[in-house]
Amino acid sequence: MTISVGEKLPDATVLRMGADGPEEVRMSALAGSGKVVLFGLPGAYTGTCTTAHVPSFIRTKPDFDAKGVDAVICLSVNDPFVMGAWGDSTGASEAGIHMIGDASSEFTKAIGMDFTAPPAGLIDRSKRFALYAEDGVVKVLHVEENPGVCETSGGEALLAAI
Repeated sequence: MTISVGEKLPDATVLRMGADGPEEVRMSALAGSGKVVLFGLPGAYTGTCTTAHVPSFIRTKPDFDAKGVDAVICLSVNDPFVMGAWGDSTGASEAGIHMIGDASSEFTKAIGMDFTAPPAGLIDRSKRFALYAEDGVVKVLHVEENPGVCETSGGEALLAAI
């Protein structure tokens, strides 16, 4: 079942690159308190994710900061090595966006955003979405109908909704 506005984000173990390599972190530690923007996408280095989705949040990160957002998090069903490298290559990490790998799709499945497209090699991946949460409770949720499109889930659309 897909998470809805008004519901609390579930907890799950995800991965990020730390100073000494991959490290586990709980989603509750990342998004359980304060004002958080979380956007999920099908895969690092894929077309729309790289050319539209991540850049939209790089462009809008200062505006989210101005609205008091404590963290902007990019989540993908990838390993932390890929997410770290992708964050470096896109400039997302430098912009202050947390690049988080949900390698086992634990969190993605818990919020009902998983999909599988075997012809494209996408197994248990994340739908394209963006949400805004306060103290772990979803206040705004934008989900794309088509994973190849980044309109309602882009940074500008989410920024306008909060």
